[in-house]
Amino acid sequence: MAAVGLVVFVSLYFVDAGYGKMISAKWGPAMPNKWGWMLMECPVFIIVLYLWWTAAPEVKYNVPYLLFFLFFELHYFQRSFIFPFLLKGKSKMPIAIMAMSVIWNLINGYIQGYWLFHLAPANPTYSVLYSTDWLTSWQFIAGTIIFFTGMFINLNSDHVIRHLRKPGDTNHYLPKKGMYRYVTSANYFGEITEWLGFAILTYSWAGALFFWFSCCNLVPRANSIYHKYEKEFPDEFDRKKLKRIIPKVY
Repeated sequence: MAAVGLVVFVSLYFVDAGYGKMISAKWGPAMPNKWGWMLMECPVFIIVLYLWWTAAPEVKYNVPYLLFFLFFELHYFQRSFIFPFLLKGKSKMPIAIMAMSVIWNLINGYIQGYWLFHLAPANPTYSVLYSTDWLTSWQFIAGTIIFFTGMFINLNSDHVIRHLRKPGDTNHYLPKKGMYRYVTSANYFGEITEWLGFAILTYSWAGALFFWFSCCNLVPRANSIYHKYEKEFPDEFDRKKLKRIIPKVY
């Protein structure tokens, strides 16, 4: 999966992922954005729920494991069942993009859920590590702070994008509030911050893999959005000196 992430990273610098701001007819038939988002995000919510539920009672009701589950599912409940129905307009999502995302989400959901609730409890190191003492470890505390900071940035950035235009307005605008004062893809910055936090608070290779793949997918996509905004708003762009996804860095 790490190697696949690298391939995705390189590929997306040459081929735009055809959804959202970069939607393109070359990706084939499309479906309503709302249903596309729900269908591609809910598989990971469902598979992690299943893997948690089928874990041993002494695992799934153990506080650290339960919190891992709740943090992860909180993100995906919002992405699957709330975010899609907050979207405005009549945008479409290519069915091919949705289908590829479903496959990735099923694989990732299985990796995260099976590791946390089935493999880790059977591992002598992690079965001791994930005791209630884990809740006072620097990894859990720092990771949780980073995770929820990223979630706040992500939700706030989505809110800013949704309210760029008034009803009936079809003009395009450069977002200026929140983290958009520093980067053109503040929502992506929030998301990779979330998964960095999750990797730290679980202190696991599965979490690290998810963070890596999120960066491989979102960083080149942020680059495409950056250049799109740069062409649309050249004067404002030069004045603000915006970065792509990481404030002051890239």
